[in-house]
Amino acid sequence: MATRTRRSQRRTEALTRERIVEAAVELLDTAGEGGLTFRALTERLATGPGAIYWHVANKEELLDAATGAVVAAALAAEPAERTAEPTEPAEPTERAEPTERAEPTELAEPAKSAEPAEPARSAELIESTESTESARPTESPDSPQDKIRAIAFGLFDAIEEHPWLPTQLALQLSRSPWGSVTPQIFESIGRQVRALGVPEGHWFTAASALVHYILGATGQNAANNASARTLAPDVDRAEFLDAASKAWKELDPDDYPFIRAVAAQMREHDDREQFLAGIDLVLTGITALHLPSEQDRTPPPAT
Repeated sequence: MATRTRRSQRRTEALTRERIVEAAVELLDTAGEGGLTFRALTERLATGPGAIYWHVANKEELLDAATGAVVAAALAAEPAERTAEPTEPAEPTERAEPTERAEPTELAEPAKSAEPAEPARSAELIESTESTESARPTESPDSPQDKIRAIAFGLFDAIEEHPWLPTQLALQLSRSPWGSVTPQIFESIGRQVRALGVPEGHWFTAASALVHYILGATGQNAANNASARTLAPDVDRAEFLDAASKAWKELDPDDYPFIRAVAAQMREHDDREQFLAGIDLVLTGITALHLPSEQDRTPPPAT
């Protein structure tokens, strides 16, 4: 009898709110919101409903707590250092040596005579885009820009790993912006907006633009993934995008000139790279609109 009492005490002591929330996240991941019931939770935790109700009042509070725990972990992601590749800055100096000879000027003419204009132009566009990316100044992992990227990717990965999360985030933002989740997200982004040197009168607008892009893009990506899971088992992402690309190319050229032009880019795009490009576009807009010249400004340190 004494042994059974001691075991019961150990089980009760081990049942914390954190352990309940962790089990709830596991249930949500495997069974969705409909599968999160207090009966399923008691079975998973090998306890009674009274012990759970001691820590969590109802399912709504449990969903809020699970969402808050996942978001908190996502926002704690550390920024990865972005360094320029060492080979690219060295290339111009190596190519400069042959230009001192008279021979390269004669070798340049065959390139002019070969006139597949369209492929060459496409190659130049791709090369110029890549050179623009590599020309981006190296940023410290402690820069506000990289901290914003880390937050964005933390939420991107969390939403990919937890398909139920987009719905709960939307509810949190619209139904209870005073709850724990919305302030966490806005505070994390807002601190970095402030650290960028954005004037205080524009903090909310700049932070909102970033938050809405991040949650909107990640939510759409999650919807795409959910839709992909409903496709036939033998259809993969590449095949699906290839079929969509071909359909775009077959559209009327007078009505859809843009769609036809970007069909190949849509087929070949990478979701994470596209997401990061969008973050950089928003950051570029914020800095162009709201910051003084780079030489004069001294932003406050990020906290």
